[in-house]
Amino acid sequence: MRSTGIISTLFAGLLAAGCTSSSLSDLQPSSETTASVARPRMALSSVDEVLATEVQPSAGRQRSDRSPPLADIAEDDEPDVTPIALVSPKKPAFKSIKTEEAVVKSPLDGGTIHRRRFRDAKPINFGSASPKKLAVHGVDVSRWQGDIDWQRLKTQGANFAYIKSTDGGDHLDPMFRKNWNGAAKAGIARGAYHFFYWCRAASSQADWFIRNVPKVEGALPPVIDVEWNHQSSCKKRPSPATVREKMQVFMDRLEAHYGQRPVIYTAPDFYEDNLKGAFKDYPFWLRSVAAHPIKRYPNRKWVFWQYSGSGLSQGVNGHIDLNAFHGSESEWRTWLGRNAG
Repeated sequence: MRSTGIISTLFAGLLAAGCTSSSLSDLQPSSETTASVARPRMALSSVDEVLATEVQPSAGRQRSDRSPPLADIAEDDEPDVTPIALVSPKKPAFKSIKTEEAVVKSPLDGGTIHRRRFRDAKPINFGSASPKKLAVHGVDVSRWQGDIDWQRLKTQGANFAYIKSTDGGDHLDPMFRKNWNGAAKAGIARGAYHFFYWCRAASSQADWFIRNVPKVEGALPPVIDVEWNHQSSCKKRPSPATVREKMQVFMDRLEAHYGQRPVIYTAPDFYEDNLKGAFKDYPFWLRSVAAHPIKRYPNRKWVFWQYSGSGLSQGVNGHIDLNAFHGSESEWRTWLGRNAG
């Protein structure tokens, strides 16, 4: 999304002066669009994979938002398709966060699964591999969804929600706290995602995410969103080895802090360039809006499938991203029990 001329001028001035710390009270819209710990072994569950009968080109998603700059931190970089369920590390100490009305701990809806009632502005025929056949659906949101009626959205099939929190090392989605608290009050399993910026140190980005996303009971594992952003001011496309190294630094810091293995979100072109055969011990969230993930990401295990960027639902104006969990209702509850904070 493009910022106004005033914001662009202000941002250019900030770049000329260098990054400095500032208060979170002065949030600015982002010009950007739209995760050493011992690694646990993955436990496998049993859900059959099916092939899509129709394959169409997929499109990238657009995200983002900007918050005040934070002083940059030098990076210290360190060097059969089945669904997966993680065995999470030792649970961290949790803290509650205050909403405007109450203190909440991200309550999960006691086993109730709300059936998918979403519509799609650009429906795709996935054939026998339709995501409608999956039992548990959810959404991902950012400031571009505006004010959300979370209780209504839940009844339409939002059993989980991933919420845009940060991108880069100094950008905060201005709706993050409102969405974070709203999803919790509605009893929706919620997690936060970070849009990774290739022109910023990985350690700086991890520290920024940790600064803004609290550890709370019941939270889903954090997400690192890695993709090529054609509208970004950052035109860098690091080598695959550098991409994976930077991701590892970011994910290690988050796992050490939250006690949860981060989920990797990606799109087909970025995956093809950088991630084929990599990070086999990490859960993946795959964008595939025109075919089943098995067509776009052969032999890759996955937990979440983003199957639409043009969803329509009561409780939100405009389009919303739609997602599905790879498993049954019972497998979803098991996965939550092992991986939610």
